[in-house]
Amino acid sequence: MSSQLPLRFGVNMFVTGSRHEWRAKCRRAEELGFDVVGVADHLGFPAPFPAMVLAAEATERIRLTTFVLNTPFYNPALLARDVASTDQFIDGRMELGLGAGYVKAEFDTADIPFPSGGERVDQVERTVTTLRRLFNDPEYQPRPAQPSGPPVLIAGWGDRLLRVAAAHADIIAFPGGWANATGDSLQLAGTAQMEERIAYVRGLLGDRADTVELNLLVQQVIPPSEGASVPDRFAPKPPDAAHSPDDVPSVLVGTPADMAQQIKERRERYGFTYFTVMEYNMEQFAPVIAALGERSA
Repeated sequence: MSSQLPLRFGVNMFVTGSRHEWRAKCRRAEELGFDVVGVADHLGFPAPFPAMVLAAEATERIRLTTFVLNTPFYNPALLARDVASTDQFIDGRMELGLGAGYVKAEFDTADIPFPSGGERVDQVERTVTTLRRLFNDPEYQPRPAQPSGPPVLIAGWGDRLLRVAAAHADIIAFPGGWANATGDSLQLAGTAQMEERIAYVRGLLGDRADTVELNLLVQQVIPPSEGASVPDRFAPKPPDAAHSPDDVPSVLVGTPADMAQQIKERRERYGFTYFTVMEYNMEQFAPVIAALGERSA
């Protein structure tokens, strides 16, 4: 099931600290060989679009993405203006990540009614179709730097959201599991569950299966010094991970060479070519990028 697309590596940042500290973190990610810096969209964190513009000023080649927008927070037409302006200001290095939103407490804090799951998925579809329509209109202003707008990533796990992703996304991101009803914990998927989700998406993609990137959000990087167990914050663990995190696709474990081999195996088994780690794993994962050498090999 391996893809012919080249490997890419991203790091999902949680923007804290000063302007200087944020610029330094983004430069460091570029130095370490990452291809994409992602900016999370949660209340209590800085707004993603200004953070992306500042990241672009501090870097030269790395691409910037929202990973991922809490889409129901945004009016699609107003979001299109922000997306186009940001893409213009960062010279076309933007990718746009969209999610359905899952943390009810954030909606409560924003005094926004928390829609049903289906309504939130519908909002993602309305948003991406609105953006496509506007950016493909030659009269639309402001113009994004990329002719049809930034590539769109849609992240999800459930059937309805993956159907939207298969129909509209350039990149489909798998979080490695699913959130509980309140969005305050994540149940990690095991190998069988991941295989089922990938098969479902590939069936929906049809002729697009070889051109759409599949992204995996790596939830944890575990070096040998930290033992070989899935962290307790992910309990309950998948049934097939009772004894080893090797059976949890969103967890990497071992030496950099071990993890590089696990990346290759996940590419071959599931078709993932784009891997995103959390900021707290950025330095630990960098030697894995180096160990892979020629990424498309």
